[in-house]
Amino acid sequence: MWHKFCSNETYIGIFLSKWFLNLNENNRKYIWSKIQKTGDLLQPLLKPSQYHPKGRNAYAHIAICIKENFGESYKDIPDDKLEEVEEYIKFLLSNPD
Repeated sequence: MWHKFCSNETYIGIFLSKWFLNLNENNRKYIWSKIQKTGDLLQPLLKPSQYHPKGRNAYAHIAICIKENFGESYKDIPDDKLEEVEEYIKFLLSNPD
């Protein structure tokens, strides 16, 4: 049904612009390594939760917080926001809950 509202060129342009704006592979790996390192430090600082009887997952906590703050997964954030994501990860470490 999208074809009723825009041409093939417009649709392809929208698709490609979204694809090229995402973090490149190196930045994606870099952010994931930051999430892992910070998660290791954050794990003992997370308060227990009745919803996580086996303990909370610090990696998931960081990834979910990034998604809530930036409106998309860390994999889908544009490269130009890399430093902002790094700062936010540091913020999460200093503010565990």
